[in-house]
Amino acid sequence: MNPCPPRRTELFGVNLRRPAALVLPLSAVLALTTVVGTADASAPTHHRPDGARVVSTSTLPDIGLAGFSNRLLPGTVRDDRGVDLGGIGSDLYPAGRPGEYWTVTDRGPNGQIEVGEEKRRTFPVPGFNPAIVKIRTVGGRVQVIGSVPLTNSAGAPVTGLPNQRARDEAPYDYRAAEPLPYNPDGLDTEGLVRAKDGSFWLADEYGPSLVHVSARGRVLARHVPKGLRLTGANYPVVESLPAVLLKRKVNRGFEGLALLPGGDLVIGLQSPLLNPGKEAGEESRTTRLVRFSPRRNKVTAEYAYRFDAVGTVEPGQTKTSELKLSALVALGGDRLLVQERTDKAARLHEVRLRPGNDILDSRWESATSPSLEQLADPAAAGVPVLPKRLVVDLNKVPGVPGKIEGVAVDGPSTLVLLNDNDFGMTDGPAAFDARGRLVDSGVETTLVRVRLPRPLR
Repeated sequence: MNPCPPRRTELFGVNLRRPAALVLPLSAVLALTTVVGTADASAPTHHRPDGARVVSTSTLPDIGLAGFSNRLLPGTVRDDRGVDLGGIGSDLYPAGRPGEYWTVTDRGPNGQIEVGEEKRRTFPVPGFNPAIVKIRTVGGRVQVIGSVPLTNSAGAPVTGLPNQRARDEAPYDYRAAEPLPYNPDGLDTEGLVRAKDGSFWLADEYGPSLVHVSARGRVLARHVPKGLRLTGANYPVVESLPAVLLKRKVNRGFEGLALLPGGDLVIGLQSPLLNPGKEAGEESRTTRLVRFSPRRNKVTAEYAYRFDAVGTVEPGQTKTSELKLSALVALGGDRLLVQERTDKAARLHEVRLRPGNDILDSRWESATSPSLEQLADPAAAGVPVLPKRLVVDLNKVPGVPGKIEGVAVDGPSTLVLLNDNDFGMTDGPAAFDARGRLVDSGVETTLVRVRLPRPLR
């Protein structure tokens, strides 16, 4: 006889699968506080020869996705198929008080299943709505202390479903059998910063787009590339970004976002553009950073960023297309921390955004031939590629989890890192059992603090 599946208990509408502290609502609108400890604060730290080391580890508990979602937007998730809250590691931004951070989910649980020769994108919980999640760390515990759902102008959920037929991946149910509707409001949120007025700016992969939302999560404006022609959205859509960004690779749009001291935003494109086509984009190591002025509502600069060779980022990896930019952090002045990674390894570099490196309105910003992405050595061709300095190779720091997407800086020499656990999902038909319940990957949402041997600021 097969063992019985783990029993999910209910506490204030939130599902828990392992012991946790009491879960209490923060307010009528926002959310819950959950506590769990999987790493003791007194546990030994992990060292490496040059001094970079993990000094603490905190883990998020299993929180049922239906309970979490329906507390924010009642009735949005009827069946979470056993999926827990996850994906909050898409970005990380200090919330002001020590140990508190703003995070953001991506579009929600999703995977891929091959049907014949086609890879279909699945959304097993299509009612899930992306949310900004405020967390607090206490020793080896992570507490969810607030949540803000993303909504359109009417206050309805934006959802995480794709926007446009033919441009975005077609959405399917968890078995990849039944097609789901597109939603022009849908957002695949990845980057997050909070402005001085309390509003948020988010980076989105679909457009790719830069999204301004109120402190309560209502979309105020979505800035998209010129020529996107997104119709039917229930919030303002502004074509203010360079048209060349229309050539973004599917599922590889904007990923990182930083807020500079003067108020400008810098958005990072996750992967090189398919410019002029797929072959160039798959083999290129050059992606782009875009500088945006919220005061002027326009792009003011663009920069070419060159990845390290894929075998340098992840020894043994040979596919250049595995390289991704996932996080940007402002360090002060014109200095920026840039994370480049694969799913198994990551490195952090420092760059300076100087006027001489701006390629906006140059031949490299347009669809010239050869394109920026076709150049084997952009610097030799006269492209002012951003110079960079390696800060830390996280692959060499024991205790750092894989797929780090959220990065923040705490004080002069401490990094705060948060992984994206993909809601515990894996690809393929085995992601769900015969009853349609998730076969969890076992990957937890984990926040680690890494002490560097030299100060960053």
